[in-house]
Amino acid sequence: MKCVLIVDDNKLIRRSLRSLLQDNGWMVCGEAENGRDGITQAQQLHPDLIILDLAMPVMNGLEACRELKRLMPAIPILMFTMFVESELGKKAKAAGVDSVIAKADSPAVLIRSIQGLLAA
Repeated sequence: MKCVLIVDDNKLIRRSLRSLLQDNGWMVCGEAENGRDGITQAQQLHPDLIILDLAMPVMNGLEACRELKRLMPAIPILMFTMFVESELGKKAKAAGVDSVIAKADSPAVLIRSIQGLLAA
């Protein structure tokens, strides 16, 4: 079973993602509410995928992604954010994000992206 780490400062988003992931056969191995905690948990848990928010306290998603890719380059990172624009997409890709999905997109879009990242 594939293990996913959720890093988002919004408890409701984390809970909703956990439910969606579990309903689709994936295990949530951990949750974090900021980028720094996400890095710590990723190092402890070695997830198969990290779902990362952009706007978080302590350390934002782009900063966390850069550090995660330095420490664990093989783990795919999906940025799940409210702020989807072409400039952000460029910055996210430069930081090492493998996929950017808008929180406004349908759950099916998110599921397809996760399936693609976990199959790679």
